[in-house]
Amino acid sequence: MQQKIPPYRKIDLATWERRDHFDYYCHQLKCGYSLTVRMDVTNVYHFSKIQKKKFYGCFLYAASKTVNELDFLRMMIPEDGGVGVWDVSHPNFTVFHEDDHTFSDLWTSYDPDFEKFYHGFEEILTIYGDNRGIKGRPDQPANFFCISCVPWLDYSSYSTYSVGEPALFPIITFGKYTEQDGTYHLPVTLTISHASADGFHSSLFFQKLQEELNQLGKC
Repeated sequence: MQQKIPPYRKIDLATWERRDHFDYYCHQLKCGYSLTVRMDVTNVYHFSKIQKKKFYGCFLYAASKTVNELDFLRMMIPEDGGVGVWDVSHPNFTVFHEDDHTFSDLWTSYDPDFEKFYHGFEEILTIYGDNRGIKGRPDQPANFFCISCVPWLDYSSYSTYSVGEPALFPIITFGKYTEQDGTYHLPVTLTISHASADGFHSSLFFQKLQEELNQLGKC
């Protein structure tokens, strides 16, 4: 059975200010880039401890909310051509298996309400968390983005390479948080096609993500 295409809206190419840029990076210079920024996660750290919630799930929510509030992070190409933006994008996240040192992809539905999102995240972990193989949960929707954690490393740069065309959806990676003078920071990397985003848009992502991280800590 063919998977139903999730809702999206088409971009009017006649009035879209990035039309030429999108076309250039889709057809002439097919490239993507990675950008790493250190983020302040002090509020999220304390929030997760006080509420007895997983830091991963809290960060996942903040990143998902950011993606779903910025159109350029939900870009797609419809079957009939042109450019579109998904109405919603769901996080495809990784889980690590301690016994054999492999990982699996899971996905959970995005919800703007933190408690509903976090409940769904924990439910997916309970049902699918021990499944092995690349895809631990089947039926991944077309409207997804990738996010994973490298909790063993406080890194300064991280790049994701593809042998094909860069994906329009973002790949978000974050590392180990460290503490200094009561403040917690961790590295966050955004990898994305240049057709989807320029440096200006990447800056918006990190600014919005920091706002969401700060706001969640105040809930």
